[in-house]
Amino acid sequence: MDMNHFTNHLRQGKTPAFSLGAKTLKFAQDLDRQDELAEFRDQFNLPTRASLKQKSPKPQPASNGVNGHHHTNGDHPQSSGDGDGDDARSIYFVGNSLGAQPKLVREHLDAHLNTWANIGVNGHFTALDDSPLVSWQDMAEDCARKSVDIVGASSTSEVIIMNTLTANLHLLMASFYRPNQQRHKIILEWRPFPSDWYAIQTQIQWHGLDPSTSMVEIQPSPSLYLSTQTILSTIDAHADSTALLLLPGIQYYTGQLFDIPLITCYARERGIVVGWDLAHAAGNVELQLHDWDVDFAVWCTYKYLNAGPGAIAGAFVHERHGTVAPNPDGEGGFSYRHRLAGWYGCDKKVRFNMDKDFQPTPGAAGFQLSNPSVVDLASLSAALEVFGKAGMKRLRSKGLVLTAYLEWLLEGILDEDGKEDEDFRIITPRNPMERGSQLSLLLRPGLLEKVRRMLVENGVVCDARKPDVIRVAPVPMYCRFEDAWRFVQILRSALRET
Repeated sequence: MDMNHFTNHLRQGKTPAFSLGAKTLKFAQDLDRQDELAEFRDQFNLPTRASLKQKSPKPQPASNGVNGHHHTNGDHPQSSGDGDGDDARSIYFVGNSLGAQPKLVREHLDAHLNTWANIGVNGHFTALDDSPLVSWQDMAEDCARKSVDIVGASSTSEVIIMNTLTANLHLLMASFYRPNQQRHKIILEWRPFPSDWYAIQTQIQWHGLDPSTSMVEIQPSPSLYLSTQTILSTIDAHADSTALLLLPGIQYYTGQLFDIPLITCYARERGIVVGWDLAHAAGNVELQLHDWDVDFAVWCTYKYLNAGPGAIAGAFVHERHGTVAPNPDGEGGFSYRHRLAGWYGCDKKVRFNMDKDFQPTPGAAGFQLSNPSVVDLASLSAALEVFGKAGMKRLRSKGLVLTAYLEWLLEGILDEDGKEDEDFRIITPRNPMERGSQLSLLLRPGLLEKVRRMLVENGVVCDARKPDVIRVAPVPMYCRFEDAWRFVQILRSALRET
């Protein structure tokens, strides 16, 4: 039993052959002992079974505070135990909705508050010697730098940290969706996250167009699988009238990972602008947005990136769209891609001149509007620091094996039951390279609330999407193979009692 052996098979799109011995707790624990990322689990505050039931849980301490001093924000620090008692950490399989809290967040927030308290407004341009943070004015760029490898940008100039996901989607669509009489359609998938649907629909209406004729929905197969060929055929059918292709990197409901490079290339060759919503892909799968020639992308940071609820979001703009050059007519001004402009998009060299003429920062940073929340940036800075230490390649490698092991155990439940009407089916693609760290279980109608209640009672945190889907996300940063094994035992019991 070798983790690397499993990883190599999975990266080739092959399903590993687990032996019958893999059904045991010992097998799961043996995989955990091989886990190169095991140390990161203790760098997160994971809810315990007891704390999930409390209305006023004890505050959790950080591992280290500013200046390296240990903070004690309560008499009862979080248990590091992983057993069956109330003090044991929960099975937190919901990082696709809200990632667990990195302990480092408290240190970075304390550092910000310390700066604000001690030097006030000067914090915009000054970083204290003992602080893990740069000056406030440079924090967005610092977080962008820490995000470059996560999304596969060529440099910091292609990434900007600002606003929230849907706000960024609207801002970039304002620049990249420029319909005309011939090209006015937006191609999207049949079931986007509602916020994306609203954004696309209202952008079309903003231009005085009719969504019923300008929105093209790509329909999946009866199994909810959306094949690459179906996407390409839809592009072909509407190529001459389409202005924008906007798809999710990972479909939130089924967990399907799309072939971003192939689809992007195919659409761009037909003169279509390509944007991606990477809410469920950033920090989950390896991305190479620059090399894949993506025009723009947006993502949130509170799921797999662990920056906290409603945290500040990110955006990618390919370098070809970020150029800023003096107007060639010699009459002053600058030539650049049109966008909705704001003060913080203005080049820092002239930002404080308070001039009426907008000179955008070259690159993605020129799409900023207002100064970003430093509290948000401090939280994200901490989360990205942990990410940088773990590395996307290692995270993806473990995620592939962890998700495949969970899938194999779940299929074992179906094999045992032998029912004519199965209690659930996995609607996430079986090909490991067509998914991230998520499996979506479509339950037999009527089971959802009963199963969900029993999972909660047994300290399992996962996500339900009505009417009948449970999304299970074993995040490699802080979840274990033992968690997968225990989850399946709990789910099996829940199904047998329903």
